[in-house]
Amino acid sequence: MGAITMRTSRRASRLRQIVLVSVLCLALYCFLLVPDHSLDSSRPAMADTFPHSHPHSKSSSSSSSSSNHLPPSLLNNLFLTTSQCEATFPGLTHEVHTAVSKGPFTLPRNPHGLGPTILRIRDGHLSILSYARKVDLSEAMLQHRSATLFQISHALLTTPPSEPPLPDTILAFNHEDDPTSPSLSYSRPADPSFDGPHKHFFPIPHFSFFAWPVSSVRSFPRAAKSTALLESRFPSWQAKDPRAVWRGTTWFNSARGGGRLRHDLVLAARGKPWADVEPLAANGSNALMIEDFCRYRYVVHTEGVTYSGRFQYHQLCASVVLAPPIAWMQHLTHLVRPVFSYQLKGVERTATDGVNDGKLVPYPAAWVKAAWPTEYDPSEANIVFVAPDWSDLESTIAWLERHPKIAEGIARRQRELFHGGGYFSPAAEMCYWRALFRGWSKVVRTEGQGFENLEEIPWEEFSLKEIHK
Repeated sequence: MGAITMRTSRRASRLRQIVLVSVLCLALYCFLLVPDHSLDSSRPAMADTFPHSHPHSKSSSSSSSSSNHLPPSLLNNLFLTTSQCEATFPGLTHEVHTAVSKGPFTLPRNPHGLGPTILRIRDGHLSILSYARKVDLSEAMLQHRSATLFQISHALLTTPPSEPPLPDTILAFNHEDDPTSPSLSYSRPADPSFDGPHKHFFPIPHFSFFAWPVSSVRSFPRAAKSTALLESRFPSWQAKDPRAVWRGTTWFNSARGGGRLRHDLVLAARGKPWADVEPLAANGSNALMIEDFCRYRYVVHTEGVTYSGRFQYHQLCASVVLAPPIAWMQHLTHLVRPVFSYQLKGVERTATDGVNDGKLVPYPAAWVKAAWPTEYDPSEANIVFVAPDWSDLESTIAWLERHPKIAEGIARRQRELFHGGGYFSPAAEMCYWRALFRGWSKVVRTEGQGFENLEEIPWEEFSLKEIHK
């Protein structure tokens, strides 16, 4: 009986030892291997970007982004159904839903052919009802208009036969930089006071998704392919040029910032070791190919009179984009997750001589709080918003250099979402256009406006007559 008791006691003792060792091993595993969610964490935040997680997201620890990207066969599929679009690109059509939620509106007819181009979709075919003449438009405007009309035509031609037909409707398309209401426009104001319940802006994919005939861009697919090749050559974000890069024309500014945003940037960065910031030379000698911005750890982004067409190219980079709060929303800008520079402990604003007369511009302005009410933790952000007078740009870059894990996480999350998530792909573009046609048709009212009296020009004829004659 005593021997049995002793054996039982030894077994219990060994069992306690095994349990104790197991607990210690588990604690050590969690401490060493489970990602830290502190300020220095560089974990991806794809799962938090939408109401449900992206089905194809996967974390990656390098800026070259080794995540499980969507296959080219899917990203180049122009015939996705509505349900496939929604499953593949969660949150893609947010801007369409926002515009539709404002309810019905009447589309007026402009009898003089100026202003937005008026289009008709009937039985899945595109025709032109009213348009500005070639003599009234610059070469660039003609290119923008033509590129977007080709995009619309492609979306109609690739409608899946298994889907209900696209509704017949009349559209107003504005090819100018300034959005007009009601119309399809390249952007809308982020400030709610300029985008109230009686404004009907429907943001559309930028014309460059078809082509942009400037030597540094040429087309979005070309730039995306070149960017992917470039990014694959960097073993990490820290292998990139540590400076902040910018090129642009200093006179192309929005009135909101007093018309000095770009000029002030050049002054604030002049002679700084952390900056490769230059106004674009008249002969373009210091221009960069759009993908070459991705060679830098930091890309400074500035809007123009309204939106800037280069934004989506910068979002392809595994680089930290530094920008004043975005004032113009393009069709995917809502996917931006900003951390504001004032959230970063230790970042300070310093008045710079020659910039805004040495005064600090109020930051953030009231409209910024209304337009961007959510401030993301650095471990979730994919962009950094800085003061619009650039008074904390240098301090922000210094902070990010001191916290490389955070900086690399911000850069990686940007590329993983916009490139890896396929939101700039041909498939996503066609998905967006068809959702836009359906959304617009639900709320537009055209009865009694005289559109039935306008002559229709089939798109195929218009593309030859008005583009090539």
